[in-house]
Amino acid sequence: MSLPDTARALPDAEADAETPRRQRPFALLGSELALVFRRRRTWAMLGALALVPILIAVAVKLTTDGDDGGPAFLGDITNNGLFVAFTALTVSIPLFLPLTVGVVAGDTVAGEASHGTIRYLLVAPTGRVRFILVKFAGAVAFCLAATLLVVLVGAAIGAVLFPIGPVTLLSGTQVGGASYAGRALLLALYVAMSMLGLVAIGMFASTLTNVPVGAMAATVVLAGASQVLDQLPQLDWLHPYLFSHQWLGFGDLLRDPISFDSFGSNALLQLGYVVVFGALAYSRFASKDILS
Repeated sequence: MSLPDTARALPDAEADAETPRRQRPFALLGSELALVFRRRRTWAMLGALALVPILIAVAVKLTTDGDDGGPAFLGDITNNGLFVAFTALTVSIPLFLPLTVGVVAGDTVAGEASHGTIRYLLVAPTGRVRFILVKFAGAVAFCLAATLLVVLVGAAIGAVLFPIGPVTLLSGTQVGGASYAGRALLLALYVAMSMLGLVAIGMFASTLTNVPVGAMAATVVLAGASQVLDQLPQLDWLHPYLFSHQWLGFGDLLRDPISFDSFGSNALLQLGYVVVFGALAYSRFASKDILS
């Protein structure tokens, strides 16, 4: 073949190589989701989260008589099992969810680097921007699955152990089970969205090391530190900028009519962390030597 023929053949070969990628634009995302949810570690963490509402419901059932006093939420649960989901979600936010999200986010890049698979993924070719976005999407999917699991298991165990009926909202009005189910879904979305900033921080930490455990530990420690700082009145000027500041700010979703003010402000806060730490993660990953 002459040189001009060879030059003309090269674009054709490149086009042929690009065809599978164009036909399967979400193949890498599907592979990432399968990787995340196929791991035993993921199922173990989801199982631990599912135990939270079960343990709460069983403990209340065995130790509370409804007329014995105690915290208000215990009476709410004994009067209406649907409150188990709300209580379990509230209990999971400070520790259990950040712990599991930190493990998943810290493993995104460092896990591939430690196993030596990152070079093969990028040689595919995948591209580093696409790689980061797919890893972020996989961690976000875990956040959503985790929060929905807590809500669904809480509602199921509550319906089994306690009576269910109309739910009294924070505004004093009562809504039926269908309306409360919609609000419970919004609560799950709110909490999953609240973890996005932590996911971005964990991804950035994951680009700084080839040891996943180090990135996981750093992410979980930062989640705890943010919550501690949020409790110090001397740092009230800093509170609105902490990624954990509005983790429990979903009260507006339990009023009638629903107000999305806290939802919007939390979304802006988490978006800021995603943009900043996502850019830092890509900047660090773009210069990372994957062959070393």
